[in-house]
Amino acid sequence: MPVSSIPQLFIAGLGNLPFPATRHSIGQFVIDGLAVRLGIRMSSVRGGHLGQGNAVVGQTLVHLTLFKSKSLMNISGPSIAAAYRQSVNAPSSMIVLTDSLSHRVDALSVKLGGSANGHNGVKSIISALGGEMGFYRFRLGIGRDESDAAAYVMGKLSSYERRYWHDQGLDLVLNEIEKVTLKAG
Repeated sequence: MPVSSIPQLFIAGLGNLPFPATRHSIGQFVIDGLAVRLGIRMSSVRGGHLGQGNAVVGQTLVHLTLFKSKSLMNISGPSIAAAYRQSVNAPSSMIVLTDSLSHRVDALSVKLGGSANGHNGVKSIISALGGEMGFYRFRLGIGRDESDAAAYVMGKLSSYERRYWHDQGLDLVLNEIEKVTLKAG
């Protein structure tokens, strides 16, 4: 089956590459999990780490482009936009995996379009896309405690969080990816 007839999705995981396995880098942590689970090899490219391949997600064949920016999250928009434009270049076929203080640790919230909702990484992407907001946000819950928010998001993922987003949480993400694929296809 030619790639052009297979639904295509671009998935970017937000985070800070120099600080892996922190709550703030949960998007990149999940990208790594997707790559392993789906057998997609990630390679270093200009601006980030990229992997492409066909995979069966649920019952659906999809061509995926996975991307992690080398830039810090709050300025990752230009590298993410460049990789996006070289792959699907259709907003409704783009998914951004991001941390969410507003959702409990084992929650996933999916949203299509809308504002950045105060998330600087999403703001950077919207700006780099010339104001385009019509892409999916998969908000991965990291919870929140009473400490300083900046210190909390830079804290290491607990063993529970790592296991959850590598297993059941990853299953939830894949289920939502299949739903997006069916809409995009």
